Amino acid sequence: MRNRINLQSLLSQAGGTDQQIASFALLCLGIIESLAGGLITVTDALRLFFHAENCLFVRKNLEQRIADKIMSHGIQLPDLFEALPAEEAQREFQHELARMHSLCLKLLEEKQIAA
Repeated sequence: MRNRINLQSLLSQAGGTDQQIASFALLCLGIIESLAGGLITVTDALRLFFHAENCLFVRKNLEQRIADKIMSHGIQLPDLFEALPAEEAQREFQHELARMHSLCLKLLEEKQIAA
């Protein structure tokens, strides 16, 4: 993937806010799975998805604390590899992916209950 994902244009196709949040969570799960499987690097994920424009869109338009937390975790992933020794960074990376995965599932559960 070379082109950045623009959440604003992508999610504007979804129905209401609940649909946008569910679509966001599903998209995040795909990014997380790609990171976990080594299909993309943390640098790629930052460039493609966890960039400033998407973070601002999530904060201002989705207005969902959990979604904002997911983006915050994602944008900080590259810092792990700069701040920690390689083995510790890898462990923490896996822990962060699990935390983000859990937050995505929580978002989906909330939207399912609300529906």
